[in-house]
Amino acid sequence: MHSPPRPPRARVPFLLTGLVCAALSLVVLVLVALAWSPLMSLDTAVAEALHRRAVTEPGLVHANRVLTDWVWDPWTMRVLTAAVVITLWWRGSRLLAGWVAATSLFATLVQQGLKAAVGRERPRWVDPVDSAHYAAFPSGHVMTAAVTCGLLLWLLRLHGAQAPLWWGSLALAVISVAGVAYTRVYLGVHWLSDVVGGVVLGATVVALSVAGYTGYARRTRPAGGGGDGDGDAPL
Repeated sequence: MHSPPRPPRARVPFLLTGLVCAALSLVVLVLVALAWSPLMSLDTAVAEALHRRAVTEPGLVHANRVLTDWVWDPWTMRVLTAAVVITLWWRGSRLLAGWVAATSLFATLVQQGLKAAVGRERPRWVDPVDSAHYAAFPSGHVMTAAVTCGLLLWLLRLHGAQAPLWWGSLALAVISVAGVAYTRVYLGVHWLSDVVGGVVLGATVVALSVAGYTGYARRTRPAGGGGDGDGDAPL
């Protein structure tokens, strides 16, 4: 028998975090859409500095391409999410499984919608070390990694993960999100603000999703604090 999830904690911290991240996302989005000169200059300076390094480091370019195309690829993250959703469903936590799946799908729709709406061009080089298609903002790799890692960390907390597992997972999540963000700029397929936007948008989606789940679960908990009859958390 698996240990049941812990009762969801108060939604206010998650809601506040989500609102702060949403505000930051809006600021980045507006500045990118308006092509704010200081931000564009920063993006160009960072991109050019990393590209100058990349063209002289074929070994590191190959390593970064493996990381970004396989380890931290959006489809890798989606497969990981799908495996978690299937596991939750199989173990009876169907509300939670559906919530995680819906959050991941919503994040993808937001990401693709913003790419289409903003239509930002990617960096262009006469000597590219990698290539990518579709619009640049926000970075799909980074946003997908942020959402996936954020959801997995939440599930670990919800199921009462012990300190070594929690801190190890947190470190791995930070390395993954920061790592994929670096690879996208280093390989010259994204601007710095694209990956920053991916991080804050991903954090927004996760925080607001957790707040929503927490509020819904508390409103629907049976009298006496038992489970919901669906194998989900005892609330």
